[in-house]
Amino acid sequence: MVGLDRLLAKSLDSLIRENLGNVTIQKIENRLFEKYGLSVTQSIEQFHKLDAVLREFFGAGADGIEQRALKSVCEVKLANGQGQILIENPVLTKIILESFGDEDKKKILGAINSEPLIISQIITNCKIPQTSGYRKVNALIDAGLLVPAGYAVTDDGKKLTKYRSVFDKIKIDIVKNKVTITLELPKKDLDASTVLAVCQS
Repeated sequence: MVGLDRLLAKSLDSLIRENLGNVTIQKIENRLFEKYGLSVTQSIEQFHKLDAVLREFFGAGADGIEQRALKSVCEVKLANGQGQILIENPVLTKIILESFGDEDKKKILGAINSEPLIISQIITNCKIPQTSGYRKVNALIDAGLLVPAGYAVTDDGKKLTKYRSVFDKIKIDIVKNKVTITLELPKKDLDASTVLAVCQS
């Protein structure tokens, strides 16, 4: 599951629930569990599965539901082999601002901008305590701001996952209490997103 999908998932989940209402969501959730063993929230991270169930209920109308939800979360632009995600959604902007508002998380995101690292290297480079460092790295992974990027093999043959930031550059604008965040991502990350693949097709 790609980090970008995880980043978008929380916002999409709340928007889909608001738009469809409790009764319909319960029916969709029952069908998702019956068919794939997933909740609505879990299916957003494997969006083609949610799409298949929405089509059972709404037919071609699923396109409109998905596109409206995505448009409420972010706007995607492509230029020069890079992708830009423009975010104004309050749920997403809060996740990102809180991450940059925490000094340790900000250090972590800065430490892996140039090359992917395993968690212990990230913590060592950032000079943060091990216990809180692991907790904060895992929080960034759960939020979708850190994504897997290959493996490192230890001397005793263990495979450890390396992580990198989901974005190459970030720009945060605050104008009259309105927050707009622009993330610049590699095009390969946009191409790997099941949410974007389904919602923009």
